[in-house]
Amino acid sequence: MSATILRYLLPAGFALLAAGPSPTPRVRTFTFDYTATMPALPAGTDSVELWLPVPHPDASQDIQQLEIKTKVPYTITNAPFGNKVLHLKVPAAQAAGLTVDMSFQATRREHQNPFLANTNGKPARVLEANDPNMARWLAPDRLVPLDAKIKGWAQEVVVKANAKTDLEKARAIYEHVVSTVTYDKTGQGWGRGDIYYACDVRRGNCTDFHAVFIGYCRALGIPARFSIGFPLPTERGTGEIKGYHCWAEFYTKQTGWVPVDASEAAKDPSRRTYFFGAHDENRVELTRGRDLVLAPQQKSKPLNYFVYPYAEADGKPLEGVKGQFRYQDKTL
Repeated sequence: MSATILRYLLPAGFALLAAGPSPTPRVRTFTFDYTATMPALPAGTDSVELWLPVPHPDASQDIQQLEIKTKVPYTITNAPFGNKVLHLKVPAAQAAGLTVDMSFQATRREHQNPFLANTNGKPARVLEANDPNMARWLAPDRLVPLDAKIKGWAQEVVVKANAKTDLEKARAIYEHVVSTVTYDKTGQGWGRGDIYYACDVRRGNCTDFHAVFIGYCRALGIPARFSIGFPLPTERGTGEIKGYHCWAEFYTKQTGWVPVDASEAAKDPSRRTYFFGAHDENRVELTRGRDLVLAPQQKSKPLNYFVYPYAEADGKPLEGVKGQFRYQDKTL
């Protein structure tokens, strides 16, 4: 049984020059346990590769006490967009039933855009480290094309709202998505972040909501980026996390990056104003971006998004890898 403990520090490059006080962000510290278990393998399998998303520190979260426990060697490498990836490759004889246990302590800070959160009527001025991937956040995703139809629909939204600035346009898109898409995980097709599916059926989960928001923003030349991780219930305590959550940010020169959570706003209309300009502290981010190439690179196509364990048997996607996720709030 091998174990590695790594410590991360919050990266430099973020500062705020405020014209007055902003609300104090809420903070939550908790431990998180992520367990992946390999399934039975197809007959004749020679070797298996497994990738796990490793949480990364950023301006909204600190990651400490990262510990990996498994019976085989592994590596942790850097991937595009600031993501980190755990990777292992083993012979089939070692892979069946193999478990990888990853645990870490996260301190998650409520993410409020200072320009929008300032309460004294004088907007704060935001200084941020430059995002080297800005061009990527203007480009299409495989399931979020920026074709003439998408651009036309986005333009209709902002014209109807009489939105002129990028901030006004993003707000119009947000209000349109929250008003016209229902949080509904029935039927088939939801959860893929397929913008045409979401625009057709007008329902889905967080991936579908943010496919529309991000796609419409990018179609109008507003950079927008996708993040995915896990939600935590608002009540402090301990428990199992059943599934992922994802959210978005958009960028304007006026505001810097602005957090958005359209699906949470649709689920709780009382927080609709809040979630344009804020992410609460009840979450942890695992990866950023879509159509992801891992490190080392997988043999199959880029991943639509990366939050659950991903494996390949002899270079082909392996179904049935189980993931279990638990949290426990730290007692202060």
